[in-house]
Amino acid sequence: MAAAKASLLFCPEGFRLCKPFPTTTITATHQKPSPCSITLTKVLNADAVYTKLPPRVRKEQERDAISLLNDRIRREHAKRDHSIPLRPAMDSEEADKYIQLVKEQQQRGLQKLKTKQAAANDNSAQPTFSYKVDPYTLRSGDFVVHSKVGIGRFVGIKFDLPKDSKEPIEYVFIEYADGMAKLPVYQASRFLYRYNLPNETKRPRTLSKLSDTSAWERRRMKGKVAVQKMVVDLMELYLHRLKQKRPPYPKTPAMAEFASHFPFEPTPDQKQAFLDVERDLTERENPMDRLICGDVGFGKTEVALRAIFCVVSSGKQAMVLAPTIVLAKQHFGVVSERFSRYPNIRVGLLSRFQTKSEKEEYLSMIKDGHVDIMVGTHSLLGNRVEYNNLGLLVVDEEQRFGVKQKEKIASFKTSVDVLTLSATPIPRTLYLALTGFRDASLISTPPPERVPIRTHLSAYSKDKVISAIKHELDRGGRVFFVLPRIKGLEDVMEFLEQTFPHVEIAIAHGKQYSKQLEETMERFARGDIRILICTNIVESGLDIQNANTIIIQDVQQFGLAQLYQLRGRVGRADKEAHAHLFYPDKSLLSDHALERLAALEECCELGQGFQLAERDMAIRGFGNIFGEQQTGDVGNVGIDLFFEMLFESLSKVDEHRVISVPYHAMKLDININPHLPSDYINHLENPMQIINGAEKAAEKDIFSLMQFTENLRRQYGKEPYSMEILLKKLYVKRMAADLGITSIYASGKMVGMKTNMSKKVFKLITDSATSDVHQNSLIFEDGQIKAELLLELPKEQLLNWIFQCLAELYSSLPTLIKY
Repeated sequence: MAAAKASLLFCPEGFRLCKPFPTTTITATHQKPSPCSITLTKVLNADAVYTKLPPRVRKEQERDAISLLNDRIRREHAKRDHSIPLRPAMDSEEADKYIQLVKEQQQRGLQKLKTKQAAANDNSAQPTFSYKVDPYTLRSGDFVVHSKVGIGRFVGIKFDLPKDSKEPIEYVFIEYADGMAKLPVYQASRFLYRYNLPNETKRPRTLSKLSDTSAWERRRMKGKVAVQKMVVDLMELYLHRLKQKRPPYPKTPAMAEFASHFPFEPTPDQKQAFLDVERDLTERENPMDRLICGDVGFGKTEVALRAIFCVVSSGKQAMVLAPTIVLAKQHFGVVSERFSRYPNIRVGLLSRFQTKSEKEEYLSMIKDGHVDIMVGTHSLLGNRVEYNNLGLLVVDEEQRFGVKQKEKIASFKTSVDVLTLSATPIPRTLYLALTGFRDASLISTPPPERVPIRTHLSAYSKDKVISAIKHELDRGGRVFFVLPRIKGLEDVMEFLEQTFPHVEIAIAHGKQYSKQLEETMERFARGDIRILICTNIVESGLDIQNANTIIIQDVQQFGLAQLYQLRGRVGRADKEAHAHLFYPDKSLLSDHALERLAALEECCELGQGFQLAERDMAIRGFGNIFGEQQTGDVGNVGIDLFFEMLFESLSKVDEHRVISVPYHAMKLDININPHLPSDYINHLENPMQIINGAEKAAEKDIFSLMQFTENLRRQYGKEPYSMEILLKKLYVKRMAADLGITSIYASGKMVGMKTNMSKKVFKLITDSATSDVHQNSLIFEDGQIKAELLLELPKEQLLNWIFQCLAELYSSLPTLIKY
């Protein structure tokens, strides 16, 4: 054990701990309770109203080790993605089965990644994906990440003589904070990544040092821990989905008959999407959660219609959710027309533009099961909407909904089948699809008659605007003129009315009265209005065949997905369509705005919405994938290395698993039985019952124990040191059980913890612990975690040391799958 010795400083009062305290150890005479005491049932009642303690007392409580641990656990819990439900209860054998399913699904998802991202080893049974950069694509001044050294600035590539050779070879030169490094090009292609930062400029906070790689190693480890937490959240979401069951829908001849009424010849991708959804519904017992990704006009809606028919014909209800009333009305029209042959299937539309009586009537029909397909905006997600027998949710353009709506949508996914339609899915959705935690069908084949949209990007000029509009009007078409805000619409209207005095022009935006907006859109669709000046309310779904020019002003104020969607409003007929994107002055644009515009120009071919969303993910960063909490962690290593670490972690998902043990199976072999002071016992009513209640709370879970401790302190103030030791024994036993530790013992200066965890899990736990005070003193051997202290500690100080040690290890639990 000499190698395990640690230069460990111990602070007797600095640490705290807990375990269930046997009631027989309390030795005090029970006297009449004081008037201020309350019964235990009140102490343990989470809903009880407690007297607020003075600030001085609260501050004293906040400083102790138990409070610090409680705060840390709560902070970590608050970072969770709360659209992911709490993990389902399952035993180890059941978890094994589901984790294997996840691995298989994840491998299928990785296969979907683009070939250009795959490593060149075609013989590998396990696909490996690389985000490493080709050194020849770098420009001088670009920031790069070397996986072993850190962040530097690319200077250039030039020939130089290697040692012991007369033949010059190409070297990559990289500038670091304390000097210049060179490495052969063939090595650079194995170790270098481009450095991109999410949601900020590309400039890193600082360059790494060649002379001190430990700082870079710490940054890399932070990124790795963030990755692991993401993977665990994903796993828990997916396991929760796999736990849900519903009987498969019957496959009937009526479905084939419904499909035969589709007036077009499906493209190959469409046929595959039809097949994918049909299998999800008729062959699987788990609720469907599938993303249909295809450009505008490529036939996503027909996939949804066939799914709706399958569900509705089995007696269930379907909900079609759209982000705007304009799109909801269009969906309502399409659904009504497609189901017009089936008088027994009733279709309804619910939106904020309806009168109160109309809404009430629909709400009643939905509840009583008198409507089969309900189309609407986020009104359908309201608390008053009660479904009689909901079977399918179709979400169009999920990225257009707010956070609360997305959380509500996520809550449906555990109980009903969900089909999401999107041309440019939000990065989170895209990520889930790519990594196999969500099923995806890509429709990238355009219909035969579709022609690519020509995209023109330039500085704003009135002459260019007039020329573009005149060209479209001369060929009998219609024009969208889009601005980012309502404020400038009237000015554009005045300018265009002067320029085209005999052309019918109108304004459309979301703040207009419903009837006025609907009438304007219908007149534009009919051709009575030739130029529509509008906000991005027209972004989603509008299908107007003869509108083949769109002008977007102040393009820098739109997101990439928005621009791609807006551009898709045109080009639905067989005429060549034009999208004119105008910016005020390039010198006024941020780097991100310029990148968005360049990406849009590059993705001008049909069917590239999916690739565009990947590009958008790199530009906008990971904030939209798992929330802003991880953005700083991504910044530590850059997006490309972060992504590669993510896929590596996903491929080893079953190795990062801790199997907890039952609370009562965990043995704490340290004989410590402090006595409570008699004045504290007098202050409590039913002290035995309080101790038993503490034990029960610890037996349930860590949050129940935290709640118990905090309620006890609210009612009776900070406990004396002997009661704190009792609580710490409870905490120790609870944390140890959650970490898979079966017993803790001490022998002289050596502390041992027998555990079921693997060596890999132990390394991940110690690497990702929030503090390294105890990290270097712990070793793993023969299924035990061991530490040799500098001296043999008294029992209470030893308990404090174990408490603090376990608290550090416990902080790593969010990086582990806990089944």
